Amino acid sequence: MGTTTMDLEAVRHDIADACRVMAARGLADGVLGHVSVRVDSEHLLVRCRGPRERGLAFTEPADVRLVNLDGEGDLDGGYSVPNELPLHTEVLRSRPEVRSVVHAHPFAVVAADLAGLAIRPMLGAYDIPGAHLAAGGVPVHPRAVLVRDRRLAAEMVTSMGDRPVVVLRGHGLTSTGDSPAHAVLRAISVDTLARMALAVANAGGTPVDLPDADLAELPDLGSGFTESTAWRHELARLSGAE
Repeated sequence: MGTTTMDLEAVRHDIADACRVMAARGLADGVLGHVSVRVDSEHLLVRCRGPRERGLAFTEPADVRLVNLDGEGDLDGGYSVPNELPLHTEVLRSRPEVRSVVHAHPFAVVAADLAGLAIRPMLGAYDIPGAHLAAGGVPVHPRAVLVRDRRLAAEMVTSMGDRPVVVLRGHGLTSTGDSPAHAVLRAISVDTLARMALAVANAGGTPVDLPDADLAELPDLGSGFTESTAWRHELARLSGAE
């Protein structure tokens, strides 16, 4: 894919929307978290910090900059790439099927992991995409470090394996997808499962996986519903809050 074959301005808007949804959903508080999209084999668009940084909830398309895998590129005007850019670039280097990478700090996901509660397929029709995601396994990266270089990012990628989401212990999560919307919706599902696990544990119960027979009955509702419709809802929530 060449940089001229993609509508970069449209993707900037998609990334800005994704950042704002993450903030609205409580996945990334304050100025933490970022979203990227692969442009070609050497470049990505990524949410950067600028001189008027106000946090993810106020992300504008101008905050999304085109850089190469080493973090060099369109950074005029006082912009800088995220400290954890290698988290994005190492996933893109090693996972050619991934188009978008999201990094977030959802409180419930971190709390559930620290409490020893894994992300398990305990919900059924409540969140069908989340059930299927959890059934495939959500690995945990055991290091609570700032993923600031390729060595540390490679360790995270190893923990992630071929799964779409990895929990970062004492830190947050990294989610992937075909688009920013896809990656953020996966992160929302993981957050939902973590919140439910914490609620069950707080009520004195023990989270239990769905029976295989029930999991097998959960249909694939198709990306038109699970992604397109769900994302329109997220964007409508943003509009309603403004």
